Amino acid sequence: MTDPVKTHYRACNLCEAICGLEIRTQGARVLSIRGDKNDPISRGFICPKATALADIQSDPDRVRTPVRKVDGQWQPMAWDDALDLAAESIVTVQQRHGQHAVGFYAGNPSVHNWGNLTHGIALRKAVGSQANFSATSLDQLPHHLAGLLMYGHQFFVPIPDIDRTELFVIFGGNPLASNGSMMTMANARGKFKDLQARGGRLLVFDPRRTETAAVADEHHFIKPGTDAYLLVALIQQLFEQQLLRIDIPAEHLKGLDRVAAAVEPFTPELAEARCGVPAPVIRQLARDLSETDRAVIYGRMGVSVQRFGSLCQWAVQVINILIGAFDREGGALLTTPALDPVQPGARGAGRFDRFRSRVRGLPEFGGELPAVTLAEEILTEGEGQIRGLVTIAGNPLRSSAGSHQLTEAIRSLEFQLAIDIYINETTSHADLILPTTTPLEHDHYDIAFLKLAVRDHARYNPPVFDPPEGVLHDWEIFNSLAERICALHGREFQPLPAPDVLLGMGLGQGPYNPERSPDDAVTLERLKDSPHGIDLGPLKPGAVQRLCTEDQKIDLLPDLYLQELQRLGADRFQTDDLLLIGRRHLRCNNSWLHNSHRLTKGKPRWQLLMHPDDLRRRGLNDGDAVTVQSRAGSVTTVVAASEDMMSGVVSLPHGWGHDEPGAKLSIAGQQKGANCNALTDDQWIDAASGNAALNGVPVKVTAA
Repeated sequence: MTDPVKTHYRACNLCEAICGLEIRTQGARVLSIRGDKNDPISRGFICPKATALADIQSDPDRVRTPVRKVDGQWQPMAWDDALDLAAESIVTVQQRHGQHAVGFYAGNPSVHNWGNLTHGIALRKAVGSQANFSATSLDQLPHHLAGLLMYGHQFFVPIPDIDRTELFVIFGGNPLASNGSMMTMANARGKFKDLQARGGRLLVFDPRRTETAAVADEHHFIKPGTDAYLLVALIQQLFEQQLLRIDIPAEHLKGLDRVAAAVEPFTPELAEARCGVPAPVIRQLARDLSETDRAVIYGRMGVSVQRFGSLCQWAVQVINILIGAFDREGGALLTTPALDPVQPGARGAGRFDRFRSRVRGLPEFGGELPAVTLAEEILTEGEGQIRGLVTIAGNPLRSSAGSHQLTEAIRSLEFQLAIDIYINETTSHADLILPTTTPLEHDHYDIAFLKLAVRDHARYNPPVFDPPEGVLHDWEIFNSLAERICALHGREFQPLPAPDVLLGMGLGQGPYNPERSPDDAVTLERLKDSPHGIDLGPLKPGAVQRLCTEDQKIDLLPDLYLQELQRLGADRFQTDDLLLIGRRHLRCNNSWLHNSHRLTKGKPRWQLLMHPDDLRRRGLNDGDAVTVQSRAGSVTTVVAASEDMMSGVVSLPHGWGHDEPGAKLSIAGQQKGANCNALTDDQWIDAASGNAALNGVPVKVTAA
């Protein structure tokens, strides 16, 4: 008997846009994946990545049962035996070397999967180690630091109101490739067309003429790692030209005079000398931002992952406040998601610098240490040395800075546990792998990205397929491991209920609960009865009332940023080398998506991009094999001439170089390309936060 064809609706959780999907299946096969035209947010839009959900589901390289490495070979295990072995090995490492001798690393996909977010904490609490790391400090940590220090909460991240703005200025972001990172939105191209159709303008500052810059009204090249000079010069000009349009009541603001005094030396002429953007352009931009009723600045990856990344994100917030964009329609607004953590006195506001890393003394944030310290914390002997590691949906040997040293560190571990569905460059070194269900085999609610969406909405998705018999969800693994570890330590453990139960409890405390919204409450039952999701309307003002600082004031200049301004003023970094930046493509997000045949077909996207003038100066030609060398390491790849590059800057995309001998990624392994994080430097950091400085890395390029 032929299986019936079924239609399912869910969100794509492969990137931040979380587009609505219509998935048709027959039995265990995915027949088609299309955009859900009835989704109130994405309205039928999807990008090419969505089809990769089918590739992941049917991938023959997927790990489907626990496997243990014995004499270099992977052997399957029963779940109970594997969970017992994992717990016993973790506890053994701690008994030998101390409580903090077991570390955790959570990769980017962890944030896209709500089971990790709801239950991962149970396992970390059971282990009780301070050695926690994640991709946060390779990416968006400066955003959260600004939210915590200025507004009192790490998730107090105002989002550009793209649907109503009239002047949108982007620093170091490429929404046409990212779908709006830290600004969840589908169909960025359509959003920008709408902006321009209503008479608005799009301006981009970037060292590369990106896909977004190509459709902008203006694009200005800017030297990598120098954005802070321009952003601070904009603040200086807003004061000097008397362009302030602050809408925030004075009783909720402090530090204005301190900012004015601190930025006084940072003139447009200084910015021009350091970043290459002409001083008249900077002065005019300050006027345009002030004189446009609905203007907003947005800074993303390019300004976060540099040596002054924290200062850049602080400056973005200050500019939006000074031009009256903060908490204003068409400016930057705080979301009001159904699960809303940003409330005065709420738990989870965030913590900073309660303790520091053992070797270099870098500060923790939210209980995590900077990922750039992981290798040295493993390799440096002494009390607190990491001897065991748990990786969760992560591949730091391809995603973290200084991957050569990190590879050496991973190989030296006494025990490594991987909770993952792939044997990738990192998990290939593990002693034990516990696989989870795939995105289509578990239910889903976007805890993280609904907090960052350009329009408030809520959407719960049931699983498309039942999980294979005996396969565990990630939250079940976390519960089971935590229970076993606590038992070995002689402690009691109360398992957390399933994620949807926790969701129902959270909705009951949220802004749309039955008591606060009796006629239109968002409950778990209503979500489950709304397969296309629930539209909660445009972003709403009200951020001032939700400030989480103790004095209910926005701190315009926390001491940390004053110190960073002083460091910026004293900085004399210069180099004759080329400066390396990363690159993102619409068909690529994380290294594990390189095992999708749909996303890797077509023209190669892994080459080193270089301006033709820079090629000629080095006697190189388009298509040559080249060696790229930094302080941290070197790689060999193919160079491609591109006038989209700023002269003096080269670009190599993240996540390629699948050449680790033990990795079992058959499609990714056939791809060419080099690991750019063999060039990025774990000593090249944003000193304020410890975030990796993956952009502006000095490199030399020579013929291979």
